Order: sequence, then C-alpha cells, then structure tokens
Amino acid sequence: MAVRVGVFGTSWWADTMYLPPLTNHPDAQVVAVCGRRAEPAEEFASQWDIPHWFTDPETMLQEVELDAVVIATANDSHHPLALLALQHGLHVLCEKPLALDATQGAEMVQAAAASNAITLVPFTYHYMPVNQWVQRLVAEGYVGRPLHANLRYYTGFGFDDSYSWRFDREIAGSGIIGDIGSHFIHLARFLLGEEETSISCMASTFTERPARPNGTEYERLEDSAAMNIRYRSGAYGIIQVSSVCWEGTPFGQTHHLEIHGDAGTIYATCDWDTVQEVRGVKRGEDGGPHALPIPDDIWNGVRRDTVHNTYRDLFRNTDVMTRGWVTAISEGRPISPDFAEGQSIQRVLDAAVESAATGGCPISLAQPEEQS
Repeated sequence: MAVRVGVFGTSWWADTMYLPPLTNHPDAQVVAVCGRRAEPAEEFASQWDIPHWFTDPETMLQEVELDAVVIATANDSHHPLALLALQHGLHVLCEKPLALDATQGAEMVQAAAASNAITLVPFTYHYMPVNQWVQRLVAEGYVGRPLHANLRYYTGFGFDDSYSWRFDREIAGSGIIGDIGSHFIHLARFLLGEEETSISCMASTFTERPARPNGTEYERLEDSAAMNIRYRSGAYGIIQVSSVCWEGTPFGQTHHLEIHGDAGTIYATCDWDTVQEVRGVKRGEDGGPHALPIPDDIWNGVRRDTVHNTYRDLFRNTDVMTRGWVTAISEGRPISPDFAEGQSIQRVLDAAVESAATGGCPISLAQPEEQS
C-alpha cells in the first residue's frame, strides 16, 4: 500500500535525514510539508517535488489526505504536533527526545495506543553496525554477565557561543542530557538488554551564551554531563556526553564504549571518519583485546570506507528506521523503538535533570507499582 506522508519541519535535518529515505521507499509518497515560515516551506516543497506546503499544522492535516507524519522539529513542538496527528488517526515518527518531560510523553503514549498508531522514535545509533554487532556479542554471551558499561559521546558543537534553541530550557527541555544523552541512554539499554533502576547525574554549562536573538533572556542548559546508572541486574553504566570536546576529526565527533562482564570484555570505537571497529578479549585469554570483525550480514551491503557513507547507505537504502517505519505501516505491524520506549527514556532524562539540579544525588527510577 502507498503510505502518504506529511513532514513537519524544513531544517537541514529533515532535508538530509528524512526526505532521502522517504523518497527512496517504493511505498512512501511525501505529499505535504509544514514549516514555520512560508518561504522556506515553499522552497523545501519545490526542492523535493512535494505537491503541498503549509505553515499551519492543522490546515495541513485538514486539507491533505495523509496516513502518517514525520515530526522533525524543535523539542517543544513534539507533544502538540504528535497529539494533533494522533487525533487525526495518523501514524507518527517523532524525533527524540520524545517530549519536554515525562508527563507529556505519557500523554503521547496514551494517545498513540488509543488510535492504534504505529509510532517510532528514531534513536539513530541503535542501527549502526558497530552497535548492532556489540549487541549481538553481548546477547550471545561474549562477556557473560555484564557488570558495567562505559559509553562516551564526544563532540564540539557546544563551543559555538551563538544562541541555539538546544540550550534554551523553554524550547529544549534539557540540553546535552536530552539531545545526546537520550541516544546513549537508549543505546546502553539496547546493548545490556535491561532497564534502569536509578541514576545520578552531574552537568555543567561551560560555554557562555547570549540572549535570544530578540533580546529576551532564558535559562541556559548544560553542554556537558556525566551519568551513573544502575540497572536491574545490578550492573551499572557510566554515560558521558559532552558538546565541548575538541576531537580534531573531520566530523568533530567520536563514540566510545566498553562493556566488562564476568566472561570477557568488549571495546568499540566509531570516530565518524574511517574507524568502525570492535575488539574483545575473553576471560583467561592473554595478549589483550583483539579485532572482532563486524559480520557481513550486519553490514547489509552498506559502504564501509567512511562512517558517513555507512550512515548514508544505512538510512537511505536499507529497511531500518524511517524506511522500516514505512514498511511497518504498509504491513500493519508495530516497530521499535516506539513511543513507549521514547517515554521510558524520557523518564530517565527527567531523573537525570533532577539529579543534576541537586549536584548529583541519586534518583530512583522504580515505577510506582514497584515502590508500593
């Protein structure tokens, strides 16, 4: 079946992350786009040969027949746009973090369940070959019982001291904790196969930022954070996310992870240039960690020469994330990570923000029924 898709957002992210896989999917038809301003919306529609463009979300949903929408906008718009789309009976892909807080997220989950919507929260690093391979190794017992994990996401965009909504509490909800931390909180959960029971977090704002372009003041958000998480099995994870790291690489970003268990250790690195590697050593082996080549079935035909080519091929040409969501809609089946997962991650983000406000005091993540 043809899936008629509307897109909220006309940013470079919508342009590079969502339109290519949507236009490459045989079952997807992008029929409308909505932006805040007329000129960019019209230009975006013209560039991608989209027949309808709008600046008012309600008008778009009333005037165009749609099956699904992509929400690729600032965080403060996720909740109202998702609820509006769900009220119209549409399937929804919504950017992470799912909402400004867990209360909004819960409302989105409830609305999605009531409308039987097929939802997706696009945690992109979930799908990268390095992480898929590490998850398989852990699931197959390479490290045995995981004891602790260390995930680090280093990038440098936070050194830019111009105004950015990503560091504005009213629009973003949380800074680097939600922007990057949501990715790695989900990734750690995916790799370890279990949920969190408590978190402590320390966060800092190192870059001084000006007032908004209109001169109004706002609460500046963190650009660096370190989180210590306890999981249900007793294992713990340390997740460090920072936007004030000079990596000296073409993309200015690197990912690192280590998982130690009672039977072995895994190290993985992605430098966002040419390195996508996994190494490991079993307990009792000598000689240190050795290469654990990523299997061909995980590469799934994507290019391996640079990380950017892997990334492009993965999301534009294989049936994961955006393309996988369209296929799920066509086949009438759910897909993961959905709004429920996004909401679960949102609870962890809220707790991290609360902990950071107290200087790092641990916050329990036990559900209400677990506390009674």
